[in-house]
Amino acid sequence: MSTALLALLGGVMIGGAAALLLWAHGRIAGISGILGSLLPPTLAPDRGWRLAFLAGLLVAGALGARLAPAAIGASVRSLPLVIVAGLLVGFGTRLGNGCTSGHGVCGLARMSTRSAVAVATFLATGAITAWIAGAGS
Repeated sequence: MSTALLALLGGVMIGGAAALLLWAHGRIAGISGILGSLLPPTLAPDRGWRLAFLAGLLVAGALGARLAPAAIGASVRSLPLVIVAGLLVGFGTRLGNGCTSGHGVCGLARMSTRSAVAVATFLATGAITAWIAGAGS
């Protein structure tokens, strides 16, 4: 199967999952919001679907790593640097009131101006960071 077709299939699956979550639970499929509501002090009462959603992400990642390890590959950076990067992403999602899944997939589909600005900021910051990180390699 071609890369373009796999990308299209992946996009359809992500969009379908986001639409299903919105239809079934009236919730946006923003990973930072789903995870953040499971942590104190929030502790959402509807933890069941949130835990199932996050478990699905972990299982899908583990299956992908097992079935197609070359498609994922190993990190080219050290574990401490990856941890710092992850913490910065977490801080950024709180600062931006959402992540790429919430703003990029769901917000843009709803024609949200705030999400369009957030996605433009994510992309610009990511490009600058990749350029800086690439210059240091």
